[in-house]
This record gives sequence, C-alpha cells and structure tokens, in this order.
Amino acid sequence: MVNTEDFIKRLEVILDYYSLNASAFADKIGVQRSSLSHLLSGRNKPSLDFILKILEVFPEVDLYWILNGKGTFPKGTDENAFALETEKKIQPPTPIQNEIPVNLFSSVEIPSANNPVEIKKTFADENIAFSSIQSDIDKIVIFYKNGTFKDYKPS
Repeated sequence: MVNTEDFIKRLEVILDYYSLNASAFADKIGVQRSSLSHLLSGRNKPSLDFILKILEVFPEVDLYWILNGKGTFPKGTDENAFALETEKKIQPPTPIQNEIPVNLFSSVEIPSANNPVEIKKTFADENIAFSSIQSDIDKIVIFYKNGTFKDYKPS
C-alpha cells in the first residue's frame, strides 16, 4: 500500500527537480489541475492512471521509487546523489511511545511491556462521588473489548 503522505513528498521532489509548479505539472502530464491539487492536499489518493502518466512523461522517474521511496531518482543516478536530497524532504515518522501519565490513579499500577497488568477497577470500586461535578458531566461511555458499550447519564 502506498503511503499517501510520503507519495506527496516524492511528488514535490519531482516538481522541484523539474522546476515546475503544480499547474504546469498537471498540464504536462494531462490531468486536471484540481485533481493534482486534491492529491497534493491529501484529499485524494493517487490512481494507477495518474502514476502511469507521470512515468510516461517523465521517464527518469522510477516506478518503485515513486510508489515506495526505494530506489533512485532520477533513474540510473548514483544511489546517494539524489537520495540524500530526498531523505531530507521525507523523514520517517518517529515511533510513538505508549505513554501513560504517571500517577493518573494512585492505586493503579502502570503496565509496561515487561510487566503487563490487567486493570479491573470500576468506578464503584473507587467510590467516586459525582455529586460535586454532576452538572458538568453529560454522559459516561464505557467501551468493552468485545465491541459493546454501556453509557451512563448522571441523574
């Protein structure tokens, strides 16, 4: 599957390389300007027809590079020559850590990869008094792993 955000960045690399703006690029490959605009904004995903038009008009573009970011651009260049420029524009996403705020509930042990803990606390176990904040709460929804849920409304 093509990562749309990375595809857009590689498309922008092509536009920079050929010194074309989006309108000129759309005209050159024979697509509507609005189609390219929607694609560059992330609204639409690239179609096979769109990619084939790029490859037809710009034979220096490598199919595997435009789709996956692997290979070289322009075709046949030294792997490191333009790849370094491309890497500057396309940064891989940083991995998101599973962050749980410390001391969210003092009686709950924080699970980790080495020490998983199943939390089986309920609101009733904690004896939480909702009376002081009742006017602010509209609804409490609890989602279960099996896809069901229950909603509670303060009375």
